[in-house]
Amino acid sequence: MEEQTPFKNLHSREYSGHKKKVHSVAWNCIGTKLASGSVDQTARIWHVEQHGHGKVKDIELKGHTDSVDQLCWDPKHADLIATASGDKTVRLWDARSGKCSQQAELSGENINITYKPDGTHVAVGNRDDELTILDVRKFKPIHKRKFNYEVLTSFKFKPIHKRKFNYEVNEIAWNMTGEMFFLTTGNGTVEVLTYPSLRPLETLMAHTAGCYCIAIDPTGRYFAVGSADSLVSLWDISQMLCVRTFTKLEWPVRTISFNHTGELIASASEDLFIDISNVQTGRTVHQIPCRAAMNSVEWNPKYNLLAYAGDDKNKYQADEGVFRIFGFENA
Repeated sequence: MEEQTPFKNLHSREYSGHKKKVHSVAWNCIGTKLASGSVDQTARIWHVEQHGHGKVKDIELKGHTDSVDQLCWDPKHADLIATASGDKTVRLWDARSGKCSQQAELSGENINITYKPDGTHVAVGNRDDELTILDVRKFKPIHKRKFNYEVLTSFKFKPIHKRKFNYEVNEIAWNMTGEMFFLTTGNGTVEVLTYPSLRPLETLMAHTAGCYCIAIDPTGRYFAVGSADSLVSLWDISQMLCVRTFTKLEWPVRTISFNHTGELIASASEDLFIDISNVQTGRTVHQIPCRAAMNSVEWNPKYNLLAYAGDDKNKYQADEGVFRIFGFENA
């Protein structure tokens, strides 16, 4: 049964510009700009107004030589963004000029990237299940470990931590205080590490199949995990206990996001809809129809605008290279 929804009369808008499918969408910290990363080897910055109309200008970030698989904004600076690519580099960009300001060459094809909430470090995961921590401000080492880490000099955006795990790492996240670091694994577990030591704190047996994605509630109370078993689990961070599961999807959960108040959670998969549920009741509030499997959903940090991108193709079965934003009063 669906609850009364404030979303019933709201619409989605489509944004086109990429030449191939969009893998990742992310809002800046004040919710005025959206970044999109694509298989076409570029990222784009879009200026989005909640009540705006008409054509939206975008800036192209060019330089990567492989797919831009994930991107994230500096949580303290509305115009700085980091991108992770299959070309083994991580790049920092100024969203105003579109220029790359820093670049780090890592050891593998990068598929995950996330900022520490205070903006001082970036964590990057690659296809070889390696985690690298980059210091983006001071450019000097912050840790040295003999056995599990290869510590590299941190001059000009160089790695300061490197760690190889003996399980498949799918997605990574810090908690809101930056004291805990989470990894979702192909074993169906969530590995919780202390930060900055990266020592194991807990192994949560979260799902019966691989855990694909993780999202941290902006209030800091919960985190959510999306799994190949088609479920989304909600966890109390203080007790490390699962308090609820969301069961609307029928395919492996690819992407999840909390809204700015922490009251709603969006989840998506190969199902042809995005589910929006109430975090406290577990009930569906709204479903957004979509035409393809979703790769990325992300709520705006200030308003109930949800950006989403998937494997959309045109009538000739070519990538459309579009993403959409739901939550506008006018289409």
